[in-house]
Amino acid sequence: MYKSIIKPILDFVLALIGFLIVSPIFLIITICLFFANQGKPFFIQKRPGKNGKIFSIVKFKTMNDKKDDNGQLLPDAERLTAVGSFVRKTSLDEIPQLLNVIKGDMSLIGPRPLLTHYLHLYNDFQNRRHEVKPGITGWAQVNGRNAISWDKKFEYDVWYVDNISFGLDCKILLKTIQKVVKSEGINAANAATIEPFNGE
Repeated sequence: MYKSIIKPILDFVLALIGFLIVSPIFLIITICLFFANQGKPFFIQKRPGKNGKIFSIVKFKTMNDKKDDNGQLLPDAERLTAVGSFVRKTSLDEIPQLLNVIKGDMSLIGPRPLLTHYLHLYNDFQNRRHEVKPGITGWAQVNGRNAISWDKKFEYDVWYVDNISFGLDCKILLKTIQKVVKSEGINAANAATIEPFNGE
């Protein structure tokens, strides 16, 4: 009952209330990133949701689009703006995803939605992460986020799918707040973002 009825209702209500509360911060960050990223404050990308259904995720754009002499994007660390670095460090870049939750594409808590071109790389175990809606935060995020290996991330995601409950969601929410305050696990070791998944 919690998984199919109560959780979706809680997601909508809490996401709506949360967005209304943080709307002033949302507006300020949007304006700052508008100027920092040449008029592009938002990052919109296709991601797989529940059962692999594709949706458009919305985040604040923390990196600019600067390219090298060959027209290739510079490394992530070099494109991360000062404002973007602050927004990412404080996890404020996740705020726009409240709109995804309100729309019904995402949940507040669940496995993080990854890139669409990873879909064909998953084995049966890894693909089980799509049995539930993706979340803004999840079990893998409070247990290391970008600082853990892909294998461990998938292990945590599938464990969540098998053990989803109101109590677990409350625990993840509280641990998420703690992680955000401490800014833990934001980046992988020696990198601005985690290394791409290659199917191994």
